Amino acid sequence: MTMLFIIASLEALLAVIALAELGLEISLAAFGAILLLYLWVSTHDVKGRYTHLQRSEVPWLYDGIAEMARKAGLAMPKIYILDDYIPTAYSFKDTIVLSLGLFEVLDREEILAVAAHELGHIKNGDTKMFPLIAYGRYLMMVFTAVLIILTRDTAVSLASLTLLGLYEVVRANFHKEREFAADETALRLLETPMSLKRALEELKYYEDLRVGVKSSTLPSIEPTIDRNKRQKVQIIETHPSYDERIFRILVEMHGNNMFNNRVQ
Repeated sequence: MTMLFIIASLEALLAVIALAELGLEISLAAFGAILLLYLWVSTHDVKGRYTHLQRSEVPWLYDGIAEMARKAGLAMPKIYILDDYIPTAYSFKDTIVLSLGLFEVLDREEILAVAAHELGHIKNGDTKMFPLIAYGRYLMMVFTAVLIILTRDTAVSLASLTLLGLYEVVRANFHKEREFAADETALRLLETPMSLKRALEELKYYEDLRVGVKSSTLPSIEPTIDRNKRQKVQIIETHPSYDERIFRILVEMHGNNMFNNRVQ
């Protein structure tokens, strides 16, 4: 996170050096807009095809998440059910969203494992950091476009593009590490840690087609839907593969004997 802030600051400094007073005004306006956007998003709740889960509706799910939240030292998160057949889950602020599709392909323990992963994101502070990182990416793109268009200077343009590329690489690595960290936290919260491995093994069959059911600013376990259609390959992957995550889970469970120190 610190490295990403440094890179964004260097991009802003480049704008000030290259465009003088105009660059300073653009930098201040851009950072101000990002701050206002973050504050606005953080004070608004979800809208759309979401149902706020009450304990009376699915007691085993509500109670399971409540117990894991207690173990993690967290207040009870809000739980929303997304009216979508795509098996997906994500978290933001103190909220966990689970789609109806998860209930079609996973059993109870596996659904709780998915929820534990999202609790891991909340516990680790990812739901606060990820939106800032996403907005920072847009900020970098704006700075790069402005510098290329206004300066028409090859050296400045190359420097700006280099910083943008560096931001993308660091951002991708950061996201991957946070996914691993959320899995590690989930393993310590679950009564049956192997259920997370089983959930990922099932959900990996749904990763071939990316569907826009969530904002890119939200942490997510990120399953997708079509088992046959090929997914477009991203230049820089921001999430580890399911196989990587499953391997890390096995290492944690069998290599580090981590369950001698489970969260109480």
